[in-house]
Amino acid sequence: MADAGHFRGTGSGAARRWLRRAGSLVAGAPLLAGLVATAAPEAQAAPHTTAVGASVSKKAASDSPVAVALNTLSPSAPVKGDTLTVSGTVTNRSDHAITNADVDLRVGPRLAGRGAIDDATRNATNTNVQVAPLGGKYRVKISRLAAKTHQDFALSVPVSDLGLQDDGVYQLGVSLSGQTSQEPWDHVLGIQRTFLPWQPEPTDKKTQLTFLWPLISKVHLSARTGSDEQQTPIFDNDDLAADLAPGGRLQQMVSLGSQLPVTWVIDPDLLATVDAMTHKYSIKKGNTTVPGKNQALANQWLNSLEKAVKNHPVVALPFADPDLASLAHAGRSVSGSLSHLQPATQVARTTVDTILHVTPSTDFAWPIDGAIDPSIVDVATSAGADKVITRSDSLGDNLPYTPTAARPIGGGTTAIVADSRLSTAFDGDLTTAASSTLAEQQFLAQTLALTRQVPNKERSIVVAPQRMPDAGQVQAMAAALHGLDSERWTESQNLTQAASATPDPHANTNVPRASHYPRGLRRKELPVSAFQDIKDTQDLLTRFTDILSAPDRVEAPFANAQERSMSTSWRGDAAAAAAYRSTVRTYLKGLKDEVRLVPKSDLTLSGRSATIPVTVQNKLLQDAQHLVLRLTSSKPTRLKLDDGKAVAEQPIKVGGGHSQSVKFSGTGNANGPVELTAQLFTEDGHPYSQKMTFEVKVSEITPTAMLVIASGVLLLVLAGVKMYSRRKRAAARRAAAAGHGDDGQDPGAGGVRDNGSGDGQPSDPAVDTGPENPAPSGPGEKVDR
Repeated sequence: MADAGHFRGTGSGAARRWLRRAGSLVAGAPLLAGLVATAAPEAQAAPHTTAVGASVSKKAASDSPVAVALNTLSPSAPVKGDTLTVSGTVTNRSDHAITNADVDLRVGPRLAGRGAIDDATRNATNTNVQVAPLGGKYRVKISRLAAKTHQDFALSVPVSDLGLQDDGVYQLGVSLSGQTSQEPWDHVLGIQRTFLPWQPEPTDKKTQLTFLWPLISKVHLSARTGSDEQQTPIFDNDDLAADLAPGGRLQQMVSLGSQLPVTWVIDPDLLATVDAMTHKYSIKKGNTTVPGKNQALANQWLNSLEKAVKNHPVVALPFADPDLASLAHAGRSVSGSLSHLQPATQVARTTVDTILHVTPSTDFAWPIDGAIDPSIVDVATSAGADKVITRSDSLGDNLPYTPTAARPIGGGTTAIVADSRLSTAFDGDLTTAASSTLAEQQFLAQTLALTRQVPNKERSIVVAPQRMPDAGQVQAMAAALHGLDSERWTESQNLTQAASATPDPHANTNVPRASHYPRGLRRKELPVSAFQDIKDTQDLLTRFTDILSAPDRVEAPFANAQERSMSTSWRGDAAAAAAYRSTVRTYLKGLKDEVRLVPKSDLTLSGRSATIPVTVQNKLLQDAQHLVLRLTSSKPTRLKLDDGKAVAEQPIKVGGGHSQSVKFSGTGNANGPVELTAQLFTEDGHPYSQKMTFEVKVSEITPTAMLVIASGVLLLVLAGVKMYSRRKRAAARRAAAAGHGDDGQDPGAGGVRDNGSGDGQPSDPAVDTGPENPAPSGPGEKVDR
């Protein structure tokens, strides 16, 4: 397993007892280099080294021809009288068969502190083993393990036979020893070590343990809604349904969390999003949408959550979990960015209360990974929170023990310093039973070692795991917490209780400088340009809602989308964050452009004055009001508008789904083209629409021209009258001439017509005058002038 140097912290007496118990330790075996160095102060942890997936020596693991996986270890924290059962799998990764193999259980000496656990974790698969196996009946024999094959195993041993004596944390290893054709002697070919906490009786002083249970998700809901009266929400995708379904991440969080003494930390945006799924909703699919069908699933999840949080502490983060560090480092340089926090906090309280029927605490701020600097603390507390959840690898202590989490950091603010080792214990890939088991045992070992640091000092410790653990990580966290159910060295408490605990006077209260903020985290922050995008969208939203008769139909979905645009969930995905912001702005601009000016063709103005119509169209479902239509003449000396002005304005109000034609009067003073510009403005003078230009051709008729035209018309009329009179006299003369030759016969076509008097005088004019002959005058006809 390992020698006294490998099992750090073993005293000479403990080593002698181990030698007597094992009986087969190789005398004079060299100590493993690097494992006898003095541990760092107990309260300090190398950042992220305790996560199982990253802590094992990769070189040692890859050099071992055999991989040993520990799938189960039960019970995880045994007491006297228990039987320990270990099961798993051994895999021959080499190209050669292994013969005469044994799977053995090895128990090392007690580890002295949290630093020793860190060292042992880093060397969990090192095959330099100097601790004898239990041997005897506590082994599994494998006569042959062919190349590239695996075999399951199970070992059971009474706890009384493990040789556990003093309370504390012991290393427990499972190894495979055997021979190969290249190395035909018995030696260890693979090993996996874990930890066995041994505290059969309750400690005098127990650690008060607070475990945060984060219910947070990525952004799923867009600002876009359906055009119907109900404003059907439109989801960017259907990924949330998979998380809510049985076995999904969020379903596991609720199902397992309901059985645990945890403090629920909830992003209200998740509740609002799932609540939207309980009604009619749509899912974006290409350029169209399809109906959502998971209403029953969403209802079931919300009902389960409501039952789970009943009579339990609930902390509500600001709506959409805004990235406090990004706001502090980039958002403060863009005016108005911080103004989103206060409304987000108010909406958070209302949302949780409305959907879950519990009153949450909004006194806590939680920067990403608990990393803080003075600017982050300032921003985190700007919306009313007076408690900041940080982590010991940010606000560390140079103490030989882990102090109580709560401590004052000035300005009436309390820092809740979560333990970094415990908080990162469930990072990494825990999808396999083996990785999950190692994480659980490591967590239990660290809690016991922490409690035993100062046995007579009761401390309050907080665990703040990753924001969005996957299903495997959730199951591992739940299993580890159930390992503490007996409360032999810990007791549960909620976050509010932890915040009110008496601070340790020796704990560090100095917030680290900005230069100490982790570079890796800073590289993933939202840039200044992101907050400028958000500001531009907010300005556009303000101008748009100012003209609406029912602005709340637009304000709520877009205000929520603005909060989502600065969510912590965009960390590490800058492209998706930028795409979301762009989508929100594009959709808002499209709605705003539904109130527009209808394009006009060029006009011709004939005469001194005329009416110039401009049409405003409203395609929205609600009225557009508080608008002003402004018409401007580029050449007022040629074409003046209302009352002789260069600019004319008229107030506008257009009903939803209607158009309105607005008429301006224009007066022409000179011939030629004039460019007119029409544009919509808000009542306070901000441009609302794009400019629309069109040309008016002025053809003015001067007084002289009017006189000439009138004279010409008069001459034409007089000429017509004279021509009519002449033709009438000519007709009379022809009739008189025809009368002198009358012989009593029918006059025919040229005879005298009855004039109606009965005497038939040939000199009387005809009663009716036929139509004027349009043919030209005859060649011998004289025209009187």
